[in-house]
Amino acid sequence: MILTVPVTSDGQVDRRFGKAESMAVATVVDGRISDWQLHEVGWDVLHDQGDHGQHHARIVRFLKDHGVQRVVFAHAGQPMLHTMSKMGLELVQVGSMEARQAVIQAAELQAD
Repeated sequence: MILTVPVTSDGQVDRRFGKAESMAVATVVDGRISDWQLHEVGWDVLHDQGDHGQHHARIVRFLKDHGVQRVVFAHAGQPMLHTMSKMGLELVQVGSMEARQAVIQAAELQAD
């Protein structure tokens, strides 16, 4: 399973999904992370450049380009959640925690 999560510089889940500086894309196999790639997306700066439609398109492109199946997040705006849901992505909201642990926990959940 391929998951993504916004990550802070100290490895925690970033509470700012749409304004994240970095996103991790992880592959989880048999409950273990087999691949972890950190991407400097710069959404914190890009968020306020252009309109929300352009920003959402940027995020959608990232999710599609990386084959993401499940999105782990602490907070995301309702329009972004709606967009990701329409894409057929599984959404898992988590609290404040270490990003790698959040990905492992989210991967263990059964799909609805």
